[in-house]
Amino acid sequence: MAAQSSSTFANPPNYTFTSHRLHRTLHDSDKQPIVLVACGSFNPITYHHLRMFEMANDFVRQNTNFEIVGGYLSPVSEEYKKPGLVRAHHRVNMCTLATEQESSGLMVDSWEAYLNYQRTAVVLDHFDYEINTVLGGISTRDGEHRDVRIMLLAGSDLICTMSEPGVWSHNDLDRILGRYGTFVIERTGSSMDQATDSLARWRNSIYPIPQLVQNDVSSTKVRLFFRRGLSVRYLIPAAVIDYIKQKYLYLDDGSGPEKEKGKDKETNDGRSLSGSPRRCTSDIQVGSGVVWLHDAVTAGD
Repeated sequence: MAAQSSSTFANPPNYTFTSHRLHRTLHDSDKQPIVLVACGSFNPITYHHLRMFEMANDFVRQNTNFEIVGGYLSPVSEEYKKPGLVRAHHRVNMCTLATEQESSGLMVDSWEAYLNYQRTAVVLDHFDYEINTVLGGISTRDGEHRDVRIMLLAGSDLICTMSEPGVWSHNDLDRILGRYGTFVIERTGSSMDQATDSLARWRNSIYPIPQLVQNDVSSTKVRLFFRRGLSVRYLIPAAVIDYIKQKYLYLDDGSGPEKEKGKDKETNDGRSLSGSPRRCTSDIQVGSGVVWLHDAVTAGD
């Protein structure tokens, strides 16, 4: 099932794929093993990012024939150049602190963070290769080998950008939605029905998940709170708060050394290298203040 050969994946220096929480034995042999991957800035990581995995776990358990054997956060590269984006090692460290202290199953993969910009489809290919080729997939209780299906976990604003003509390449959409599939968490201001109508050919691999408790906590708001000296306790993990204070992060609007200015360069999977994603119509109508409340291509901003 692995998508590419090892020669096509260049790893960052000293890179090791994290797998210490990956379940190597399938509990129910009648189910298909899956790994959830959330790509995002995580600038910083919030409890909402962690909640997405919990919502997906509930949905999978109650509505599908899948069994989740692992969950990963994949912070984006610094080459994304989103305004206010702190250095990759800070975001990897914050995600690691959050997952190790707040979760018993989530992991952080730094491959994307420490490379040049990587398209979402390539990131999923990387996980497919590491888990199914390098690690050899997983086994059932009877010793039968099983490949793991890699699936993207994202907000509904991601699907909205996928439905816009010319934003994503057709080949990438076919790999992400056709080969892998995605779980889509409902987000305020984005209509899943409107977005998925134009992606009908992949409807069987798009799983919308309603947000039963509305949560509009975003990394943008957290950064704003830090700049204004307001409390962010209970919005992000305590260990992440301590790290941000120790490293003096988010003290300004990102116009200092952490921010790289440059000409907006559009990619072929909905992102721009200066961090200006194409937006859904519903998002634009909310007003300019929503621009960074939701990252239009990832699990979170």
